[in-house]
Amino acid sequence: MHKTRTFRRFSGVAFTAAVVLIGGTACSSASPDAGASAAPESFGPAGYRGLTPGMAKGAALADGKLATAPTSTLDGCADFSYAGGPAPDPARMKAEADAETKAKELNKKADELQADPKPGASAEESAKAAEKSANDTRLFADAAQASADLAGKREERDKAFVAAGGASFGKDGLRELAAPADAKTAEGIGAGSSLAELKAAYDAKGLKVGDNGRFQVSVDGKPGWVYEFTVDGEKVGSVSMIDPKSKCA
Repeated sequence: MHKTRTFRRFSGVAFTAAVVLIGGTACSSASPDAGASAAPESFGPAGYRGLTPGMAKGAALADGKLATAPTSTLDGCADFSYAGGPAPDPARMKAEADAETKAKELNKKADELQADPKPGASAEESAKAAEKSANDTRLFADAAQASADLAGKREERDKAFVAAGGASFGKDGLRELAAPADAKTAEGIGAGSSLAELKAAYDAKGLKVGDNGRFQVSVDGKPGWVYEFTVDGEKVGSVSMIDPKSKCA
């Protein structure tokens, strides 16, 4: 970063002499600064690229740091890439929407099933009950499969989101912020860091493996928020910050 040099105003010869005397020093001391670059922005409690935990979606989209269209709206959450990042994939988004609709419809039907007739019913009632039971069994199986398919779509969405980086919004604002591949936390951890480096940086702060299989540790100064690190083998694959209790819709 350039240092600003302030010169007092001189008049006539005195000013010329002053410039001659200090000119060489001024030029030589400014040269190192000319090639210096600002330190990269840390991914952390203050957010990233002007995006902060809990920020309203409208405010986040207004500054142009994010793409204008979401890459996923599954479960009511709206995921956005950083500007210049991956564009929405209409085929993937349709598949997500179809899987969500199917799972909801089949599970609703399964929840509405009536109980079979009590023992002692007539033969006709028993025959109808047997047929109903078979249909119910198929419905339960279909509902279970639809739920599994939906879970698979969620996993695909989550992997794509943290790999590319971006912001995910729920009903209370920004609920998850994912770092791009070149970003690092203040402790120097980012994609490509070793598992040993991750543990050295955060073990003392309570690093643990969460229910979703990701390493988690609290974000300093942001109650309820945690860092999540995916790890593939011995390397960190992605870094994000999330409020696990936030709701999509």
